[in-house]
Amino acid sequence: MAITAQEVNKLRQMTGAGMMDCKKALTESEGDFEKAVDILRKKGQKVSASRADRETKEGVAVTKVSENGDKGVLLTLTCETDFVAKNDGFVTFANELLDLAVEKGASSVEELYALPFENLTVAEKIVEMTGKIGEKIEVSHFEIIEAEAVVAYIHSNGKLGVLVGLTNTSGTDVEEAGKDVAMQIAAMNPVALDKDGVDSSVVEREIEVGKEQARAEGKPEEMLEKIALGKLNKFYKENTLLSQSFVKDSNKTIAQYLDSVSKGLTVSAFKRVSIG
Repeated sequence: MAITAQEVNKLRQMTGAGMMDCKKALTESEGDFEKAVDILRKKGQKVSASRADRETKEGVAVTKVSENGDKGVLLTLTCETDFVAKNDGFVTFANELLDLAVEKGASSVEELYALPFENLTVAEKIVEMTGKIGEKIEVSHFEIIEAEAVVAYIHSNGKLGVLVGLTNTSGTDVEEAGKDVAMQIAAMNPVALDKDGVDSSVVEREIEVGKEQARAEGKPEEMLEKIALGKLNKFYKENTLLSQSFVKDSNKTIAQYLDSVSKGLTVSAFKRVSIG
């Protein structure tokens, strides 16, 4: 049967698929729009499967903090190319997923994927979007922090996001301090909040590296352990958030800076996600 340009355009408006794809789907479905949408979705599934091994190193990070400020969500929607990552529709979709996750209280990517989105699930919508865009897309990170106060920060390139949970706020306006700490985390990429949060495998590796360095410098064997522990303390100071020198005032650590803002104010948790 003959498919009119008006019908093709209508299906394009409904699905966002390409003109030729819409025309083929309408022809195959003999003008049945519902069947044509299914055909396009199936094509999307095929495209998604064929690109399953592709890496998604581009994308956008988005954050949202609850109205009372005690919960923050950080989500990254990733794709294959920077061209797609900068597309307004892609960024809008990321924010729609974030809003949905917050509204429904999703606690993981799996829970988010199972939520209804329009007349589909989020997982099905992502397959559909993959078919339209022609690139693999996925929610690659989904982080949540709950604390007395949560502050969110997105770096200017839109590909790095941070959540900071603060405690002992004592009713103080901690937004500015939270932003300062979030920017510190973005720039310095600490491995943990404090030395107690550093993974034991990292500690063991740093001790071994310290010993080998001292040995290479000709230090006596009986001194290697002590020297390595000294190097480990330096590692803690440089790589754990509360012990790091505050970028805006190197005379203070982050812990000291926060305490100067409000007595006892500190960070209870943080999340940092970078795309690429």
